[in-house]
Amino acid sequence: MGRSASLNILAQQQQRQQQQQEQQKQQQEQQQQQHQQQQPEQQQQQHQQQQQQHQQQQQQQQQQEQQQQQQEQQQQQQQQQQQQQQQQQAEYNSVAR
Repeated sequence: MGRSASLNILAQQQQRQQQQQEQQKQQQEQQQQQHQQQQPEQQQQQHQQQQQQHQQQQQQQQQQEQQQQQQEQQQQQQQQQQQQQQQQQAEYNSVAR
């Protein structure tokens, strides 16, 4: 996966998270407007949603860390390839002489 591809995925994940936060805000507003009898049940549901969101944030952090590692690995691979090319060039030069 190229560097720009992994950055794209990162941006999409952040967008998704923003949308979830928006939804949660709307749910909280709806909750305040609704009748008190229903409230205990809804509070439980909301609590679960907040927990899910928390888990998603953790997953997102892990994904960001993984992507950083991938980018670092890619950079290392590129450096290794450059070194190999230089070696091959040097060998070719010595044979050519």
